[in-house]
Amino acid sequence: MPRLDKMGVALAVVLSGLPLSGSRAQTQNAPPASSAPARDPEAMSALEKMGKYLRSLNTFQVTATGTREQVMKDGEKVQYGGTIDLLAVRPGKMRVEVNTDRENRKFYYDGKNFTMYAPRQNLYTTVPAPASINDLAKELEDKYDIELPLVDLFRWGTSESKPEEITVATDVGPAQIDGTTTEHYAFRQKGVDWQIWIQNGEYPLPRKIVITTTTDEARPQYVAEYTWNLAPSFNDEAFAFQAPENAKKIPLAEVTPMAGVKKEGKK
Repeated sequence: MPRLDKMGVALAVVLSGLPLSGSRAQTQNAPPASSAPARDPEAMSALEKMGKYLRSLNTFQVTATGTREQVMKDGEKVQYGGTIDLLAVRPGKMRVEVNTDRENRKFYYDGKNFTMYAPRQNLYTTVPAPASINDLAKELEDKYDIELPLVDLFRWGTSESKPEEITVATDVGPAQIDGTTTEHYAFRQKGVDWQIWIQNGEYPLPRKIVITTTTDEARPQYVAEYTWNLAPSFNDEAFAFQAPENAKKIPLAEVTPMAGVKKEGKK
């Protein structure tokens, strides 16, 4: 879920990760719930296959175009739109740009340093970084309580994805996403229902997700569609941050755990 970044009081909440979580549907011809397994092996296998394929991609670019609902104090839901554009080269290069109705953030990682930049405020922060995207994601979460946008794309099929927490898995059936044939799956776990549409064939890429928060009676949703480029053009300068004129550098505050309180693990 989106997390609070620690660039300082001048920077607000960033639309960060898109953890894959959403809601369970049932087709008209589906067997009764009592006879169907709670965790369809085919649905779980599809997640594993997708994760294995994503981990095989050394270079890719993906754009997530989505909307998220926010529940106001009086229970009314308002919707915000935005895009996340990510370019990654494993093991240690990444660039991400987040544009929403309310804010703009840019993330740069060149294998040695990680930078967050807020163009509207012309503020940035840079910290030394480990040598891989996975290690960077873990360090940012543990040390700074920051979740990288689209971080789940790097974690499917690893221990970080925690498939054991899924309590319901359903194969909903075939569907078309932007002209691409996909298989639609639905899952349930504590706090969230979630759906995912996975491209059929040799390239089992996630093409759409729907996340429904079930701990809130208003059941706000996040919906996003993914557009993939598996052969992007770029050079090393794409991952190196160059501070714009008059940009102000600010420190990145580290998390200070409360004494005697164990920090909860992230999903």
